[in-house]
Amino acid sequence: MKRKEFIQLGGLATGNIAFSCPNLKVVKETTITVLHTNDQHSQIEPFEPSHKKYGNKGGFSQRALLIDSIRKKQNNVLLLDAGDIFQGTPYFNYFGGELEFKLMSKMKYDASTMGNHDFDNGLEGFKKQLPHAKFDFICSNYDFSNTILEGKTKPYKIIRKDGIKIGIFGLGVELNGLVSLNNYLETQYLNPVEIATDLSNLLKKDKKCDLVIALSHLGYKYENNPDKICDLKLAKQTRNIDLIIGGHTHTFLDKPTSVKNLDDKITLVTQAGWAGIVLGKIDFHFTNQNLSSISWGQIPVNQYV
Repeated sequence: MKRKEFIQLGGLATGNIAFSCPNLKVVKETTITVLHTNDQHSQIEPFEPSHKKYGNKGGFSQRALLIDSIRKKQNNVLLLDAGDIFQGTPYFNYFGGELEFKLMSKMKYDASTMGNHDFDNGLEGFKKQLPHAKFDFICSNYDFSNTILEGKTKPYKIIRKDGIKIGIFGLGVELNGLVSLNNYLETQYLNPVEIATDLSNLLKKDKKCDLVIALSHLGYKYENNPDKICDLKLAKQTRNIDLIIGGHTHTFLDKPTSVKNLDDKITLVTQAGWAGIVLGKIDFHFTNQNLSSISWGQIPVNQYV
């Protein structure tokens, strides 16, 4: 692991104290481990050893072994992706995304959102491969009404792990000017800040989720286009989001960025580069369903833990 850091959010009662005093409630410690990728770009195999920057790194098989080793050590693991699964190697040109979805299903991904390159074979091409995906696509700000993808994605998903409720929604980048109109047709792009505001409130307040995660393909930030919506701006302009897992800008981060939201609370923003070169890992530690601390690390996908 390249780097691991720790945020202490509050004091923890110990099990010894709880059990030695029968009048006190038993303390339950729960860790939710969130593993994440983005912008895989059909990098099925590791980069060639001769690659000047990423030699022997990445590859689905190495990632699968790494994920399996983590699951053997930790009970409550979520595996999420922030889009751009397609495009980048001949595997996509030949199989059209079938291989990527099958391998991600074998790795037991829980959910993904869609990136702009996931439209590269059009709506028909994406729909054709959906039967191979044994995980949900969560697309909250793409309205697929009157298209062949209507009803094929979810606006949000709630996952329960050891008594902890995790709410997940997904945000995609503006397609106009980035993707050919013929590839997305009547798909409507909805304002991501408005959608995030509504869904994070729904998940945190109405659905009583202990953890709210946004899968975002908006991009980390844009130095040359400060008016464009990005993950850092999304965090500042919303409430109730605990973690934004980003994509699109291929940003490598040694640690998540802490951003104060509208309530002056911290939203973590993270991204794991591209091509499966690293696996993002964030551990949320709960004490009796209250978030008590967070730890993290980026794990290179050329060595195993």
